[in-house]
Amino acid sequence: MTMEYFDVLIVGAGISGIDAACHLQKEWQKQCLDKSYVIMEARDAIGGTWDLFRYPGVRSDSDMYTLGFGFKPWNESKSIAHGDTILRYVRETAEEHGICKHIRYQHKLLAASWSTAGQRWTVTVAHGQAEIQVQCNFLLMCAGYYDYGNPHTPEIPGLHDFAGELVHPQHWPEELDYKNKHVIVVGSGATAMTLVPAIAEDAASVTMVQRSPTYVVSRPSQDYIADKLRMFLPAKLAYSITRFKNVLMQRFMYYKTRTEPEKIKRKLLSGVRHALGPGYDIATHFTPRYYPWDQRLCLIPDGDLFKAIRSGKASVVTADIARVTAQGLTLSNGEALQADILIMATGLNLRWFGGARIAVDEQPVDFSETFTYKGMMYSGIPNLIHTFGYINASWTLRADLNSEYTCRLLRRMDELGATQVTAQLRASDKDMQVRPWIADFSANYMQRSMHLFPKQGNAAPWLNTQNYAKDKKLVREKLDDGVLVFGNGEPASEPAPALARTA
Repeated sequence: MTMEYFDVLIVGAGISGIDAACHLQKEWQKQCLDKSYVIMEARDAIGGTWDLFRYPGVRSDSDMYTLGFGFKPWNESKSIAHGDTILRYVRETAEEHGICKHIRYQHKLLAASWSTAGQRWTVTVAHGQAEIQVQCNFLLMCAGYYDYGNPHTPEIPGLHDFAGELVHPQHWPEELDYKNKHVIVVGSGATAMTLVPAIAEDAASVTMVQRSPTYVVSRPSQDYIADKLRMFLPAKLAYSITRFKNVLMQRFMYYKTRTEPEKIKRKLLSGVRHALGPGYDIATHFTPRYYPWDQRLCLIPDGDLFKAIRSGKASVVTADIARVTAQGLTLSNGEALQADILIMATGLNLRWFGGARIAVDEQPVDFSETFTYKGMMYSGIPNLIHTFGYINASWTLRADLNSEYTCRLLRRMDELGATQVTAQLRASDKDMQVRPWIADFSANYMQRSMHLFPKQGNAAPWLNTQNYAKDKKLVREKLDDGVLVFGNGEPASEPAPALARTA
């Protein structure tokens, strides 16, 4: 029986997967190429993160002029948008470009094995109770990096003793009724700060319990400059200008946190003090031990969290949890908090490639032993591009660059008549310093899994810069750079050099 074959297989039908499909279609139509692709989506719906998360108030933590696709204007009134609005935008994009007919739902990637002899990937997916195999020449991994099935829940004594309702936002029950209930939200990240003001509208009380504070910044949910531009300019032009403006603002803000951390810290805390008043204990509840952007900032649209705190419906408690009781929490300082509902907004686990097994010529790949090439390919792994967005800017900025690069790379392969391309470490790279996949970012959810991720070097092209401006230059450099090896199945001329590991 002949196995089904595609030129490109895309894993994931979220923002990254839809972005990649749109770029591929446009590229192939422009070149009048008759090529095929398929999208394998593990869930039963399009949208990825924006279809999965259903908790109250779920919203973007980046502005939609940079989180939106570069080729489709964001025309909604709010730039900090609710999840259902984002999901509608992603679905509209897929429908407008005829992407939906290429998606196969409930097809979860289990394994992918590259054959140099066959010049193709054999991809194994689970569909219902069956395992199905298809083949492709090029594999695009666009499924993100979270473990969507298993959220992170820290080990807290007595957690299963709680007599009320215990909830994790990742698995939010539709029937959960928090009206007039006392709710505790454990956590201090974006999810917790989204949930608290959303629940406070109907709950009797909401208490956010955090071990340590996070930097927060309030911004208007609407971009008034964008609104003005749309009044006088065509939608695409207005969108492009706003996107460019917001990219520059993001980069400027991040640059300032690296060069003048104390100044930015004072500015952020001044904003919180202005919102909550001089009598509020900012030092305890909103002053982290680290500098801004050593971990991700939390965006508070229209100051909604501050409004909830000022109303008296929401409060923040900063302390370690000693144990969970049947009635709520006991803190390390001896204080007891009562609750009807306990929400564990304690973060997500990371999972490389969704836990799929990857092999090259029947040899299992340990990605922690590979090096990233321009933040999207990996040393010694043929015909694979992986989209991993920014931790300090909007995810889609990186997805757009990856899609652009994919099209250029596939076009170059066609020009050369090549069926394989591999980023190959050179002998001159043997003295390269070895750095973690994400450097200078201390967030626990990253640090827990960083040993499983690929490495990066200290010089191009073996970098994962987390810098949009630098990535644009890297991505648009010439393809024939002496690192990419194009061919038709020939093995590498010599083995990759061993690198000395340096922190």
